[in-house]
Amino acid sequence: MTKQIFEVARAAIPVAGMDQTFPVRRIYCIGRNYAAHAREMGSDPTREPPFFFQKPSDAIQVVMPGVTAEHPYPSLTKNYHYEVELVAALDKGGRNIPVEKALECVYGYAVGLDMTRRDLQSEMKDGKKPWDIGKGFDNGAPVGPIHPVAKSGHLKAGEISLSVNGTVKQKADLSDMIWSIAEQISRLSQLFELKAGDLIMSGTPENVGPVIVGDTMVAKIVGLPDLSLKIVKPAA
Repeated sequence: MTKQIFEVARAAIPVAGMDQTFPVRRIYCIGRNYAAHAREMGSDPTREPPFFFQKPSDAIQVVMPGVTAEHPYPSLTKNYHYEVELVAALDKGGRNIPVEKALECVYGYAVGLDMTRRDLQSEMKDGKKPWDIGKGFDNGAPVGPIHPVAKSGHLKAGEISLSVNGTVKQKADLSDMIWSIAEQISRLSQLFELKAGDLIMSGTPENVGPVIVGDTMVAKIVGLPDLSLKIVKPAA
C-alpha cells in the first residue's frame, strides 16, 4: 500500500456550540451579487448572468467571536479592500441541483470577508489575464464559526454590514442579493459537482474600499456573531 510522502494540513472551521470542525474542500465566490455593488464595479446587474471564481481553501483565517484577530496586510498591494459576505457551508452536493432542493445542501452559515488586493486584480483584468492573485492569497478569506441551520435557520433576509474604525462603510439587506443562495447552489452545480465541505461566499454589498495597517474592521450579519479584525504589518 502506497503512502503519502508527507501530510498536508486541511483547512477546517469550528462549528458554533460544538467540539467539531467543518472540513473545507473548496471556496466558491460569486461576483457582483448586489445591484449597487455591480454598478460601482462598472457592470449592469439587470443583464449580467451570475459568474463565479474560487479562493484556495488554505486562504481561510478563522476568527473567533469576542476577539479582534490580527490580520496581516498582504504583500505586493497598495490598495487592499474589504468585502463582507454571508458564507454558506455545504454538507452535501451533487450535479444539476434544482433551486427548490438547493437549500437542503446547506449545513450552516458564517460571516466571512472576501479580502481583495484590488490593484493587482485591476491590473490583471486590464491585461485580460486571470485575476487569481487579487483574490487567492494567504489569509484572504477570514471567516467566523459556522452556525448550523438546525439551530439558526436559513438566513434569507436581514442586515449585513461592515465598519472600519467604527464608521459603517457597507450596509445592505441579505434580501438584496441578485441571486439567492439557492440559485447560486443550483447554478454552481451545473458548472461543477458540488460536494460536502464546499463553501459559497455569496457576494458583497456596495461601498467596498481600502484598509491600511492599524485599521479595525467589524463585519456583522443578522443572526450571527460579529467578526472583528485589525490590520497589522506582515511578519518579517
